Amino acid sequence: MPVQAAQWTEFLSCPICYNEFDENVHKPISLGCSHTVCKTCLNKLHRKACPFDQTAINTDIDVLPVNFALLQLVGAQVPDHQSIKLSNLGENKHYEVAKKCVEDLALYLKPLSGGKGVASLNQSALSRPMQRKLVTLVNCQLVEQEGRVRAMRAARSLGERTVTELILQHQNPQQLSANLWAAVRARGCQFLGPAMQEEALKLVLLALEDGSALSRKVLVLFVVQRLEPRFPQASKTSIGHVVQLLYRASCFKVTKRDEDSSLMQLKEEFRSYEALRREHDAQIVHIAMEAGLRISPEQWSSLLYGDLAHKSHMQSIIDKLQSPESFAKSVQELTIVLQRTGDPANLNRLRPHLELLANIDPNPDAVSPTWEQLENAMVAVKTVVHGLVDFIQNYSRKGHETPQPQPNSKYKTSMCRDLRQQGGCPRGTNCTFAHSQEELEKYRLRNKKINATEVLKQREKLFQVQTEFQMQKTVFPS
Repeated sequence: MPVQAAQWTEFLSCPICYNEFDENVHKPISLGCSHTVCKTCLNKLHRKACPFDQTAINTDIDVLPVNFALLQLVGAQVPDHQSIKLSNLGENKHYEVAKKCVEDLALYLKPLSGGKGVASLNQSALSRPMQRKLVTLVNCQLVEQEGRVRAMRAARSLGERTVTELILQHQNPQQLSANLWAAVRARGCQFLGPAMQEEALKLVLLALEDGSALSRKVLVLFVVQRLEPRFPQASKTSIGHVVQLLYRASCFKVTKRDEDSSLMQLKEEFRSYEALRREHDAQIVHIAMEAGLRISPEQWSSLLYGDLAHKSHMQSIIDKLQSPESFAKSVQELTIVLQRTGDPANLNRLRPHLELLANIDPNPDAVSPTWEQLENAMVAVKTVVHGLVDFIQNYSRKGHETPQPQPNSKYKTSMCRDLRQQGGCPRGTNCTFAHSQEELEKYRLRNKKINATEVLKQREKLFQVQTEFQMQKTVFPS
């Protein structure tokens, strides 16, 4: 009976006995399937197979090397060297270089180290997706053939995410939503805001979920009439654009008629709100990718739902839309971005390493890499991740910027309607309305002070003008 795998943040403890790894009793041993178990628990197994996925353990457990990358994260005493017997001296050298690269990368997880083998997700230079992919790489067993294949895929995945992070770092978040909706409108589609879009989609489903076939005009009129009581701004044009978005997503089966409007029937697989909404969201993400926009799952959740509760949903859509060619295209996009910005951090030096990682076959059935290929991939992924961290720490202003009050007397002096009605605001910290009572009172008080100062300045200016006028009358009497 397979054992339930632990959460990815619990990578510092044995998932069977739950003891934190150490250098004596609970030495971490990574298997070819990338599960890591302490040596004591491995020796107690009744059959020589991974307790999580039943993958056969082909190498003697005493021969499998201890995972030094994990040991260093728990503060254990790490030996300078452990003897590994490979086919020849050349393979040993490649292995040692690759292993050292993984151990150096693992140090970026050091701020995560929490109590009792559970990682605390605070104060890391890397984002959560980067941390997760790095944990995958750290758990790969390089002396096993399957482990090397997995390590190559993990390195490629880390490299691809690094490119995305670098593009995100160069984007202006204030212009991001404007560019996205402009791209959506350019394709004859429209997003009406989280609340209104959800109602519109549910009404489309209500009209067509029983298999009815309606013309576009009838469908649009039905949705508008039902929406108007709650959303007076609903129009035939805007709802027509929402229907067009679903049409682009191939949600309809269209029947053409001679000298009459075509009939639209919702495909059977989209006759539930979850399925229809997923296809709708995927189409907007696809449009963003076509426009060269890179948007994080958190930003997508805010933009489409007005909250942060749909990050995993959006991440799964992004992952599904990725193709083996996406990585190479992202590298080209990053090159264009760097040309536009002047590349002050010299990130262009990472391009050869990124291209090497992009050429790795992501197929699980890929041919096992040579030891030299493994070394080159580990050196490349270490270089690009170092480059990302260096850029974030020394060149990026994101995370250090605080929104400045606009020169507007009504800035944050009333509560945000999206937050009040939907429980979340897609504009986040850039919203010009208050998101809490404390914020409301703070800016009302500040605006009162600003207004009082302005009134005082105006009075001083008026007094100066009057004084000058009196002096002119004295010098030049009429």
